[in-house]
Amino acid sequence: MAATSCVLFEEQFLCCICLDVFTDPVTIPCGHNFCKSCITQNWNVNSVPYQCPMCKKKYKTQPELQVNTFISEMAAEFRQSLEKRGSESSQVAKSGEVPCDVCTGAKLKALKSCFTCLASYCGIHLHPHMTADALKRHLLTDPVENMEGKVCMKHKQALKLFCRTDQMCVCQLCRVLEHAAHDIAFVKDEVQAKKTELEETEATMKQMIQDRELKIQQIKWLKVHGREDAEREIADGVRIFTIVIQTAEKGLNELIEKIEERQKLAEEQADGLIQELEQEISALTKRVSDMQQLLHTEDHLDFLQSFANVNTALCTKNWREVSLSLPSYEGTVVEAVAELDEMLIREKRHLLYDAKLKRVQHYAVDVILEPYTANPWLVLSDDGKQVRCGEVRSNLPDNTQRFSLYINVLARESFSAGRCYYEVQVTGKTDWTLGVVNESVNRNGIIPISPVNGYWALGLRNGNEYLILSSPVVTLSLISRLCRVGVFLSYEDGLVSFYDVDAAVHLYSFTDCCFTEKLFPFFSPGLSHGGMNSAPLIISPVNDTD
Repeated sequence: MAATSCVLFEEQFLCCICLDVFTDPVTIPCGHNFCKSCITQNWNVNSVPYQCPMCKKKYKTQPELQVNTFISEMAAEFRQSLEKRGSESSQVAKSGEVPCDVCTGAKLKALKSCFTCLASYCGIHLHPHMTADALKRHLLTDPVENMEGKVCMKHKQALKLFCRTDQMCVCQLCRVLEHAAHDIAFVKDEVQAKKTELEETEATMKQMIQDRELKIQQIKWLKVHGREDAEREIADGVRIFTIVIQTAEKGLNELIEKIEERQKLAEEQADGLIQELEQEISALTKRVSDMQQLLHTEDHLDFLQSFANVNTALCTKNWREVSLSLPSYEGTVVEAVAELDEMLIREKRHLLYDAKLKRVQHYAVDVILEPYTANPWLVLSDDGKQVRCGEVRSNLPDNTQRFSLYINVLARESFSAGRCYYEVQVTGKTDWTLGVVNESVNRNGIIPISPVNGYWALGLRNGNEYLILSSPVVTLSLISRLCRVGVFLSYEDGLVSFYDVDAAVHLYSFTDCCFTEKLFPFFSPGLSHGGMNSAPLIISPVNDTD
């Protein structure tokens, strides 16, 4: 049968009891047709037995059910036509799609859900809702799962409203009855509001994730550099203690040499006295022998003649007045230890300062000046490594990055994590300022240079006043003029330190700083003062020889 014919006559093939296409259609005496099972079940449960559901005609006995062959054939053909159309327009429900609640076997994809029936229907089983007058009044919607959760179980109406007071979905009757004085909104509007809230929460959480990922990167960075710091610290310790041990060994050797020299002189003096005494003993022994020989001479004449030749004079050295003093070593070791201690103190101070400077020099970075931030009075070198104050103000375009009042310029490089170090030559200048600054610092106004306003800086004023620009300002007492200044930043530690590179001396540190944004190295060569301060600040290469 053609599709058009099916549409024209489809109501003729629907059972008025089940509202579906006839199955085993039968005719009762009044001429109305029903499914055999439908009319039989109706008569079994109806309080008025043997009544036609359509015309209400009653029978005293159960009428004979006559098979309507024509209707049966037409209904079968019509069912096949519906199934063919349904199979062409329907698909088996996939994962995540709502299946038809009526299909047996393979569940087809539902096209609509009915809030009245609390069921979902595919194209085949949705047909009665499109044709039967009783079913046309049902509330259909796009396919949804869990139909029971979409309908008010008390009033059997769709949950189209949301009670913000009780935080629950309600129907129209709920609004009038139980939630009359409550804050009510359409589900659609509430969903939009909740989605907006979720989007904001999602954005916040994504930011939290980014913050935590950044923190992980920072911790990993600290872990790696912590290991490097430990290795360098061990190397510095070995180097320093090696020097200390060598110095101590040198002092010990000098002490031993000094004591041995004294002992040698004493022994040489003793040997000289012994030799002299032995010579005198030998001479005296010979004279005693001569005297004994003379004493045994019996010839008086010979005795007297020989006596004149015998030296009886006792012209010898008075050895009782001669004494040998042993060298005194008292205080020698103490003096040597004191000298060693003094020398070690000097060496320690030098080594520690030198080691500390070398430690931060490991974090040297290449710093280049950014022309877009430079005050119009400043003159930058082509390589971005030098800056001085000129005699003429340049005609430069205004931008939010440029310093308009302070004679400042920033570096291109910024730092929001980790450590960095750079050195600046300040030779021949009477006025300058160096340090780091917050990205958001006021670049168009005059504000005190201090940590409160985003500056961590060291400066020279009047040619001989070295100042730490904090609140209040701290004056540094230096033995000699600075020629090269080292600047060290440790972002996580909240530390900004300054060094006299040539003397390897730590000058000052800002500690316990709370950095919350990007930091830039900044440079101010100061005003020219008629050429007295015309020398440039020079970013010099770091000479880390360790």
